[in-house]
Amino acid sequence: MSNFFYTAQEVADLIGVSKSQAYIMMQEWNKELASKEFITIAGKVSKKYLQEKIYGYSDGKEAI
Repeated sequence: MSNFFYTAQEVADLIGVSKSQAYIMMQEWNKELASKEFITIAGKVSKKYLQEKIYGYSDGKEAI
């Protein structure tokens, strides 16, 4: 199941921010997901959602 989520350290390494900044960003993203009635896990963020938020990908396609 961990294949579906990034940890704060992985997010920090991936996007080049500190681990504490990654936690802050992840909390915001998880709040957004929770408001859409998705289940979230503290300290982790969906890989798919991170790709949408950071890279603009949605369903494997780049946003225009």
